[in-house]
Amino acid sequence: MTNSDLINKKVLFALFLVHFSGDFFQSFTKPLLPVLATKFSLTLTQVGLIGGLSMLTAFFIQPIFGYLSDFHSRRIFALFGVMLGAVFIPLVGIASGYGFILMFICLGSMGSAIFHPSAAGMVLLYTPRHAGLSMSIFGMGGTVAFAIGPLVLAGFVTLFGLDRLPYTTLIGLLFLPILMVLLPTSEKSAHKNHTLLKTLKDSLGDVWKSIMVIWILAFTRALLEQTSFTFFPILFASEGYSLISIGSIISLFTVGGSISSLACGHMADRFGFKPVYYFSFALSSPSLYLFVQSVGWLTYVFSFLSGFFVFATLFPSVALAQKVAPKSRSLVSSLIMGLAMGTGGILMPFIGKLADAYGIRAILNCIALMPFLMLIFVRYLPDPKETMDSQVN
Repeated sequence: MTNSDLINKKVLFALFLVHFSGDFFQSFTKPLLPVLATKFSLTLTQVGLIGGLSMLTAFFIQPIFGYLSDFHSRRIFALFGVMLGAVFIPLVGIASGYGFILMFICLGSMGSAIFHPSAAGMVLLYTPRHAGLSMSIFGMGGTVAFAIGPLVLAGFVTLFGLDRLPYTTLIGLLFLPILMVLLPTSEKSAHKNHTLLKTLKDSLGDVWKSIMVIWILAFTRALLEQTSFTFFPILFASEGYSLISIGSIISLFTVGGSISSLACGHMADRFGFKPVYYFSFALSSPSLYLFVQSVGWLTYVFSFLSGFFVFATLFPSVALAQKVAPKSRSLVSSLIMGLAMGTGGILMPFIGKLADAYGIRAILNCIALMPFLMLIFVRYLPDPKETMDSQVN
């Protein structure tokens, strides 16, 4: 093993920790929704607004920070973003009203918008080989956090009460010195002093159609994920599931996702990206439909399977986009991961309104059919090798 390989593995581990520590606090938001809905007598529309605004500030504005981090210090952006979430998300526990809930959620979620593109942009910079696997290892930090976080949140609130949630900020403070030691400074993009629009033009160029196809599929996957995280807890709470049970269901959903994101990153490197997309989108619809219909122990089974298939293309899509448009890795990552997730998230109030009108189970059944409809777009996914060859020629 060369010294360069050791450095790359150290950096990849550091980026894994950035993703884990940042998303650990972001994972608190969705399991808190049933508690907040009960405490403040919120409607499903208000619940959807919380979910929508959290996605808007966590993901929709990511391209702005992706653009900035491409010609500033990605390290500073990553560290600051992690701490912003660690400070403000737990303050929801002492919020005195709906307005304060929205304020704390938005400020904390903005930390996600700051650290995600900067950290993702560093992955292929330091670990260019096995791009799909490296991006999935980085991504697994987030999915593991979303698997563990809801259980920690549920246990903490059950044992100590919602008003003591701000004490969990201490966990984030424990990660900070470790990240400051391990996380390297990174190279800056060649796009310095370009405007955002100019950078987009230089980065995408002739590949914008390919990026658009990747984005449409990423948006569909994000809509499935955010609808599941936002409304499945409400559905199961209405059916008498305890907070611990709901936290376990969400954790199993993300555990399935963490396994598939790692496995499918390796599959994408070995077999190509299209087979992974066909596998994910073809099987997401039946697993989500059965998840909606399930009762008893089958709920936990289909929670795991739904997460496994829904998350399968999350990080391979980012790796594919960076290969197709490598000039601004942070910016492109923010478009595929951030803008897609944010666009899906801002639809949550609309979906909540439909759920108020027609019933939450009926709406979830409809959402479950979307992956089948999107399979046609998989055919038009780009081959990164052909794209790179055309750019050279």
